[in-house]
Parts: sequence; structure tokens; C-alpha cells
Amino acid sequence: MQISSADFKSGELLPARLTCDGQNLSPALQWSGVPPAAESLALVCEDPDAPAGMFVHWIVVNLPPASVGIPASGPLPAGAVGVANDFGTTAYGGPCPPRGVHRYFFRLYALDVPSLPTVTRRTLAAELKKHALAQAEIMGRYGR
Repeated sequence: MQISSADFKSGELLPARLTCDGQNLSPALQWSGVPPAAESLALVCEDPDAPAGMFVHWIVVNLPPASVGIPASGPLPAGAVGVANDFGTTAYGGPCPPRGVHRYFFRLYALDVPSLPTVTRRTLAAELKKHALAQAEIMGRYGR
């Protein structure tokens, strides 16, 4: 399984428009190679370099396995839902690091269940570990 973005290449700096210093737009993401056994997909954006530890910027679950991406700042595919992130919202929260360059991992998970109806930020890691068939990631950097 692969994930990519028209907005940045893995390892590159994220454009300011995707951050709190710009328009806070979610990036365009595309994926391919989803395993045939996948019943749904989940997308997570995390910053492991946050001062207090892992900071989750975006959680989307129940993505249809036949979906091939999300347009920049676009609507989620039918059936997909956002889960409250560490900003306390269900929407994308762009990078806004206090200082220094941080890494932002956009991870796509192929899951063996059709939905994660009761997942929360707190239960996310355990649910992904339990149900993941495959994973792909792209990483962007941003600093102030």
C-alpha cells in the first residue's frame, strides 16, 4: 500500500498553507495498493516531536476501501468520519509547532473491519494495532 500527496513529497517541508501560519488546509492525499481483504481505511496525522509527546492532528475512520484519496481541504468520502483529535475537533488541525522543526506523519491503515464506530483518540492505537492489515505513510516537516 502506498500514500502520496500532490502538496508535498515525503521528507519535505509542508507548505505554509497547510499549517496554522497559513490557511490550515488539509493536504491532498492519494493512495493505492489497498489489500483486497480491507473492509475500511483509517487515516491519522501525528507529530511525534511535540513537547508533551505524540500530538494527533487528524483522525479519519470508516474510509471506504475503494476510495483512492482525499482532495486538498476537500470533503471526506461518503461514510468516512472524523474523530476528535488533540485540538478537540474532528477536523484537520494543521501543524503549529511551538519552536523548531517537527515531523508530521500521515499514516493510512487498511483495516479488517467495516467501521470503528466507538473509536476515540484514547483507544485509537489499540484499535489500529488490533485491526490493521497494512499501513503506509508519508512524512512532512514544518518548523517555526
